[in-house]
Amino acid sequence: MNSFKKVKEASYLSAEKAWSYRAILRYFYVQHERMRDFLFPEEVLAHLHTLPEFSLYTEEQVQQDLAQLVQWNNLVARQEMGRAQTIEEFKKKRFRYQCTPYTVEFERMLSEMEKGGNAFGGSLEKKEFERLYERLLLIGQVLEKDTFGNVDECGQLWNDVFAYFRSITKNTADYIAYISSEEVEERMQTDAFLIFKDRFTSYLRDFIVGLQQTAFKIQVLLAELSVEKMLPFFEAVVVHQEQVPRLEDVALDPEALLEEQRQKWISLQTWFLGSVHGDSELESLRKRTNEQIRRITRIVQRLGERHHYFRSRKKDYRHLAKWFDGLQSVDDAHRLSSAAFGVFHTKHLYSDHVPSEDIYTDVWDEMPGMHEIKPRIRQYREKTRPGAVVSRKSEQKELIETYLAERRTEQAVLSTYIQDGEIALERISYIEPYMRKLLLGWVAKAMARKDRTIKTEQGYTVNVLLDETKRVELHSDDGVLSMPSVVFRIVEGGA
Repeated sequence: MNSFKKVKEASYLSAEKAWSYRAILRYFYVQHERMRDFLFPEEVLAHLHTLPEFSLYTEEQVQQDLAQLVQWNNLVARQEMGRAQTIEEFKKKRFRYQCTPYTVEFERMLSEMEKGGNAFGGSLEKKEFERLYERLLLIGQVLEKDTFGNVDECGQLWNDVFAYFRSITKNTADYIAYISSEEVEERMQTDAFLIFKDRFTSYLRDFIVGLQQTAFKIQVLLAELSVEKMLPFFEAVVVHQEQVPRLEDVALDPEALLEEQRQKWISLQTWFLGSVHGDSELESLRKRTNEQIRRITRIVQRLGERHHYFRSRKKDYRHLAKWFDGLQSVDDAHRLSSAAFGVFHTKHLYSDHVPSEDIYTDVWDEMPGMHEIKPRIRQYREKTRPGAVVSRKSEQKELIETYLAERRTEQAVLSTYIQDGEIALERISYIEPYMRKLLLGWVAKAMARKDRTIKTEQGYTVNVLLDETKRVELHSDDGVLSMPSVVFRIVEGGA
């Protein structure tokens, strides 16, 4: 794909002689910004000689570097066709050089990065939101008046809107990243930060206030200006772009340009209004700014506590000493001591006593609790009494007889359900709760087996047939159970 091809123009940034190539192209970039596009090799050499590192640089070396940069498409060479003034100029071809758009963008980016260093830049400018809102209002007025004939005005409004939008997104993102960086975090932990805390917090709060005043208006306006409503404005912008004369062979596709404007507008709406996939970036910006205010407040609070902890209490102690010295009796001194320093040599007692749940109960209203204290020595062992083995055969026999009686009753009731070697739930009009529990247990065991055949405690081998197309109701004292029809077919009878 052409979009992801190898960028040959960036080779000078990582080449072995990058120090030389970068110095030459930086000079070309500076002159380009000053509206001087074509430079002679002699000018480049004269500039390089002003730098200490290039004091011994020769004209031949400059020619080699310029030729390499032309090969990498960083420079374009144009032969000078004017009259030669010297024999040397007549013998050799004389060229002027111009930097390419790739080079200009690379150097512009590097220049901006060098100004900011390793730290993020950016700022929180509430005025940018106000300017964006003004331009959106003008677009709304154009749509109301249906004045799309002035395509130049439409194009200018469109460019202003996205210039302010790009400025907002770039500056806010960079500034939030700056105050969230590790370097700023370390500086906030120092005492010097206390000097800037008020200005820092006021700056963030002013931005939040301005954002709340303007952002809501922008959201309302963007919600009204839908993509369908903006379609005539998009067409006017496309006409304005097509009016710019270009010499390239490839003509601009109006449909592609129209789709590009639509996607830009959708991106603007998504940033302010959000989408089905999540909240808007505006809401995220508001949350992150508020979080930074809370973080700064917490840091300032911790710094204040640290200052208070290390603060000298010399004056406090002197005041207390004068206070003690002015008292007339020892009892008054004891009272002041207890108020200033608390009780000396306090003992903490632990008790497993559970107090009353009434929070208004006084200590004196509580009953005293008894707590047994055990010696904390290795030789201490609790006294134990030998216990006799008690025979419980009578209780066991009684429990066994009760259990067998229940099983006999269960067997008798179960035999009343069996008709023609099977138990069909649809033929049972009433069932005891414990028998219902027994039969449901059979169903649960059968569902875990592939052949649906189980062995029961009563000695039956039962095959469970479940018919989910039919439903039955089992009536009991505790309610009615609706379930699929089940037939328990007894394969072998229990002894």
